[in-house]
Amino acid sequence: MEKEELFETVASLLVKSDYSSLRRILAELEPFDLAEICEELNESHLPLVFRLIPKDAAAECFANMSSELQELLILRMSDAELKAMLDELFVDDTVDIIEEMPANVAARMLANSDPETRQQINEILNYPKDSAGSIMTTEYVRLNKNMSVADAFARIRRVGYEKETIYTCYVTESDRTLVGVVTAMDLMLAETDTLISELMETNVISARTDDDRESVVIKFSDYNFLALPVVDGGNRLVGIVTVDDAIDVALEEATEDVEKMAAITPSDKPYLKVGVFETWKSRIPWLMILMISATFTSAIMASYESVLSNRVILSFFIPMLMGTAGNAGGQTSVTIIRALSLGDVETGDVLRILWKEVRVSLLCGISLAIVCFGKALWLDGADSTEALVVSLTIAMAVVVAKLVGACFPVLIKKIGFDPAVVASPFITTVVDALALVVYFAVATAVIPGLQ
Repeated sequence: MEKEELFETVASLLVKSDYSSLRRILAELEPFDLAEICEELNESHLPLVFRLIPKDAAAECFANMSSELQELLILRMSDAELKAMLDELFVDDTVDIIEEMPANVAARMLANSDPETRQQINEILNYPKDSAGSIMTTEYVRLNKNMSVADAFARIRRVGYEKETIYTCYVTESDRTLVGVVTAMDLMLAETDTLISELMETNVISARTDDDRESVVIKFSDYNFLALPVVDGGNRLVGIVTVDDAIDVALEEATEDVEKMAAITPSDKPYLKVGVFETWKSRIPWLMILMISATFTSAIMASYESVLSNRVILSFFIPMLMGTAGNAGGQTSVTIIRALSLGDVETGDVLRILWKEVRVSLLCGISLAIVCFGKALWLDGADSTEALVVSLTIAMAVVVAKLVGACFPVLIKKIGFDPAVVASPFITTVVDALALVVYFAVATAVIPGLQ
């Protein structure tokens, strides 16, 4: 059944009050699809439909809803209903929800959590927002190296239901020091009397609680993990990050970088959920900064007014020169920012980056200059001297733009800021000014008597 048809069916059954049929339909759906249906419902129908969702799917459905819908449901739930749902949620999902809730709603959620869960939630909330500790869960299977495979299976059967994953199990000492990892496949293929110490992989790749969460995502990409252990400074296991949370982080970081590159203050809400005033607030600061910074280009043009008045045709090429230089700088900056975020390059690689970009920019600049010379001469009506000025400028501007686009992200990363903030709009503004300076410098040097 297509989603639109499904929405219509649900709405029709609600109108008819045919709740038994509605319950059967909801029982066949995945939690994510259930969450999408809830997003489309009228607020008055939401609590009723949510109560018809099977208990084993309700918590995961709730975790996939928008924070606005979650808040609405929490306010409509009784304490008993809220406690029952919190008991089904994984700790990391509960933490994510609490972080999005108003203080009074968050306090009610904590009050209805059992003491052990409340302690785990508070521990995770204390980690820095963008750290590995903030996205981990404390619900994992822990084994002892002296256990047999039979003992391990017995433990997994006893505690596995309430853990987020049982496919990867972690072997620790009594003080939780991480000593190894063993997978469900290892256990299933081994004899029942084999000791865990004989099966476990001792070269364990882990993350520290204070590691940046982007570095965690990179580890998942590099090693194809389903889960990654998180340890403290003493190599004691404190939690794990699962692949679904790593994917969520990757999507959030990618969205945030795209918004920064477009000179927009990042928002974690869907586009249609963000109000007009909030959208205005996220866009206007950068637009204001970029507008004011464009004053430099106006000042440069004003200082060379006599040059433009003597050779009016030169002014016709300014948009092309500025646009080409801006595009060249933007290409390089986005490439370098992406490489920095993926760990392909480090700030210490700046000389290698520059050496590569010098060669690339020369090839690009010369290619563009040749085409530009012919265009200016035969299509734009410029004489050979003017065409030479434009083609020399475009070659030099491309080189300068690509070097600026390569250096700025590395420099910003070096001093501890997010390089995405210096992407396309900001670099384009800087490069525009530099392109004009180069243009007028070349013009006054090549054309006799032009001052």
